[in-house]
Amino acid sequence: MTITLHVSVSLPGAYPTIGDAVQAAPDGATVVVAPGEYRERLTLNRRRLTLTAADGPNTVSVFARVAGAPVIDCQDSTVEFHALTLHGADAPAISVVGGSITMHDCTLTAGAAVAVRIRTRATFDLARCRISRAHVGMHLDNCAGKAVDCQITDVVEDGILIGSADPVLRNCTIADCGYRGIYIYDYSRPTVENCEVTRVGDIGIAVAQQSSPTLRGCRVGEARAVGISVAADCGGELIDCRTEHTASPGVFVAPGSRAEISTSDRRPRAQVGAAERPVAADAAAVEGLLAELDGLIGLAGVKSEVRALIDEIQVNEWRRSGGLTVTPTSTHLVFAGSPGTGKTTVARIFGRLLAALGVLPAGTFKEVARQDLVGQYLGHTAEKTNAAFESALGGVLFIDEAYTLSRSFGSGGDFGQEAIDTLVKLMEDHRHEVAVIVAGYTDEMHHFLNANPGLASRFSKTIEFENYTAPELCRILGSMAEASEYTVEPRAIEESSAYFQQRMRDPNFGNGREARKLFEGVRKVQAQRLRQLNRMPSQDELQLITVDDLRGAVLA
Repeated sequence: MTITLHVSVSLPGAYPTIGDAVQAAPDGATVVVAPGEYRERLTLNRRRLTLTAADGPNTVSVFARVAGAPVIDCQDSTVEFHALTLHGADAPAISVVGGSITMHDCTLTAGAAVAVRIRTRATFDLARCRISRAHVGMHLDNCAGKAVDCQITDVVEDGILIGSADPVLRNCTIADCGYRGIYIYDYSRPTVENCEVTRVGDIGIAVAQQSSPTLRGCRVGEARAVGISVAADCGGELIDCRTEHTASPGVFVAPGSRAEISTSDRRPRAQVGAAERPVAADAAAVEGLLAELDGLIGLAGVKSEVRALIDEIQVNEWRRSGGLTVTPTSTHLVFAGSPGTGKTTVARIFGRLLAALGVLPAGTFKEVARQDLVGQYLGHTAEKTNAAFESALGGVLFIDEAYTLSRSFGSGGDFGQEAIDTLVKLMEDHRHEVAVIVAGYTDEMHHFLNANPGLASRFSKTIEFENYTAPELCRILGSMAEASEYTVEPRAIEESSAYFQQRMRDPNFGNGREARKLFEGVRKVQAQRLRQLNRMPSQDELQLITVDDLRGAVLA
């Protein structure tokens, strides 16, 4: 007989909190939660329990009691959750290590964290779950199970990360992701069936690092990069998959990949790779991207340099199509300057411009740093560097703080040097398949370029990113506010200029990051002020940022 425990603040004999009920429940019990809002931190270690909302979905909301910690932390447990809404506070809504988890009809959010994290040989069964407002929707690492009829929307980066795992995703929707829809890596072999990926900021479904998925009946639409990308040394099948309104080509299978594209009658179709891609510029896309570049605040010199490069590439393509001699040009660049000056943003636009011009087969963008390229033992670095490089084929490989790879940068430089030497060879072997952009402080980048005799010659140009001025930072602050539907008092903008001028004297001045930091601080101060009104603010009050809000953020 199953033992049932009730949680309610009003029901006689019920437990007042979920945590109290869980602590009292024997293994195998069911905890039934009455409608309401609860602030909890639940740690389940080697437990067997079922938690369910008494009145069904959207009636029980569980908020994180401790910021930075999961709402529910499961370790080696067998647990079921039904119809619960879990809100993480910049930490996972649920974290699972080992054991088994079932989640049906649940809603999860996580702020600046992964909403659902399942790892270390855990098994899972997710059905009809809704995940939103998170940094990453789901991270499945070294686990197995299935997710059916789930929705992942409104996430900052990737919708689903699958690493060293073989899950089944069926009839799921992944939409409105700032980066990729689904990223499959590290020898994973998932089955993704009848899933829809739409409105993503990069690749719809990306396959890398010797993974071999089965993608069947999937649809990818409105991706800013290619719809589906399979890196070299990866395998798997793409059966009856469709792409629309993505960068060209819709499906990119890198040379050296074993992946097959086929229809449901199992007849293989030709692979789509760099060698087969027709070179055709999309004039409207080019003009749109140049307009996006021009719309960036400041960076006048950078914009001029990028436009000159695009003009040269465009003319070369015209000469090539006319049968005229073309001087070889390299798309590898050095972006030199302080942090927060827009190097990553410009690199993304440049990659999409190259794709629109037909120079590269995709607008993919892979950002890496030292830890993504340098291993812990001899030979490991070459393996990691090759994997990162291959995942960027068809687009841009952006190496931030690249100078940390050189021998002159602290300890451990020898393995960094191995990464540089590997990159030099790869850049030559794949010079028409990828654009490598290295970024960092101006002086340090000069040392970096001297780290290998052939390194400097691989890059066609160094573009200097100057620090933003105080008026430009004020405009950035204003644009951030406008994008988030806030209105800033003119006096607040004036005082922010004085604040930025003061920050510019600090050696750790962060340029555009200073505007982002100030805006986030101002939003927190405004929220605290509105909460103290003890009433529902008007729409104008919800939008207005006052000079006192700014002062409070500066003093915080």
